[in-house]
Amino acid sequence: MNRIVSVKAQADWTLEIVFSDGTQGVVSLKDRLFGPVFEPLKDPAFFRQARIDEFGAVFWPNGADLAPDALYETVKSLTRVA
Repeated sequence: MNRIVSVKAQADWTLEIVFSDGTQGVVSLKDRLFGPVFEPLKDPAFFRQARIDEFGAVFWPNGADLAPDALYETVKSLTRVA
């Protein structure tokens, strides 16, 4: 599994992600922030607090997280389309 080695959250609810194998891309979460755990991420200042945990996943202080394998597949699918 490829781990996330870098993440930069933008005010427009996108994440710039770099994986351990060098794969990189931008993922938009704007239309995917639903449910109680993701509600706080609708605040741009809170969204920008994205970090990487010890498992290579993106997480926020409230416990919201995104699995690296799902993000990897999303980035790879965007790369194939481009």
